[in-house]
Amino acid sequence: MKRISALLSLVLLPIACDEPPPQVVYEAVAVERRDIILVAHAAGTIEPDVTVEVKSKASGEILELPVETGDLVDRGALLVRIDQRQPRNTLAQAEAELEVARAGLAYALSQLGRSEELFKVQSIPETAYDQAVLAHANAKAEVVRARVAVENARIAMDDTDVLAPITGTVIEKNVEPGQVISSPTRDVAGGTVLLKMADLALVRVRTLVDETDIGKIRPGMDARIVVAAYPDHVFSGSVMKIEPQSVTEQNVTMFPVLVRMGNRDGQLRPGMNCEVEIELGRRENVLAVPSAALRTPRDVDSAARVLGLSESDVRWPDGPQGAKQSALPQPGNRYIVFVQRDGTPVPVSIETGLTDFDYSEVLSGLSEGESVLVLPSASLVRSQKRFRDRLNRVTGGGLPGVRRSER
Repeated sequence: MKRISALLSLVLLPIACDEPPPQVVYEAVAVERRDIILVAHAAGTIEPDVTVEVKSKASGEILELPVETGDLVDRGALLVRIDQRQPRNTLAQAEAELEVARAGLAYALSQLGRSEELFKVQSIPETAYDQAVLAHANAKAEVVRARVAVENARIAMDDTDVLAPITGTVIEKNVEPGQVISSPTRDVAGGTVLLKMADLALVRVRTLVDETDIGKIRPGMDARIVVAAYPDHVFSGSVMKIEPQSVTEQNVTMFPVLVRMGNRDGQLRPGMNCEVEIELGRRENVLAVPSAALRTPRDVDSAARVLGLSESDVRWPDGPQGAKQSALPQPGNRYIVFVQRDGTPVPVSIETGLTDFDYSEVLSGLSEGESVLVLPSASLVRSQKRFRDRLNRVTGGGLPGVRRSER
């Protein structure tokens, strides 16, 4: 039985090898109206729109720290309280020195009055009178210096209570009660960062966009954001800024793009991963054809041969060639499409506008209801022909390893 099956296989094999190659299959697609939306896709991470590092102008030991990470704090609320003993002593000393300065001013003023009376009656020389005037001026200056010292001491006293600079959420806490901190006004290292706060009512996405698409993006463009934590919810935002400095990742030049979005319900948190779609262009209810039906000068001749047309039947129109087509709406991009008319393929020159790379807007050359032919690309036809030629050379037209027998 096995020997009979083998013989049948050998008999049928040449018959299968002599079958003609299948005809090229194409599809007729109607020209119809549709919406064309062009978007740029990028991945990014969410970050706060406003972040503030909280430091203390006062140095010393932390006595109170009534907040924790995640707390929503109003502006002006107490965040940290620092030991007040030294600032309190400094304030008391400054107030005492102010009292002394005021007493000195009162004494200098009385001395100046007596000197004026005596100088009028020529009882004292002019130099003595000048000394009284100078003493009074010095006393006034001393009072001013003492007042400034008191004011500075009160400011230092107030600085021991660190208040929230903004209304926001505590996202990072770097200190604990009992820790001794340094002041940025006295420490060359910049002082101790106590907390980090962020206003999470407004967040932004930092994403990287390829340099080939960056020229199409403008501030104010609409964007859609999908966060991994909420895959079924689409958040809306707008392009806030395009950073001027590029970033190179895996030898690809990209530019950071910031997309701002609201977060009133607090669903979005810093560090979340997300996918961003930036809308680059939109056309609604326009005539469109599949982009695969468009023919450029490189493949229009091969497409004509597939349809049984001669090269003389296809003439390329004057004007900009479709090989230079832009994704953005730039009227003047011209292509050849093959239209089914009375059962016969006819080459037609059309002008296209916006494309989403699946469909292209038709500006002129076609009417609604006509049918265009979607053909294999020229490169696909050429690669299939090269494969068949190579297979024929190796196998003589049959299956690999089997030579066609000559009769």
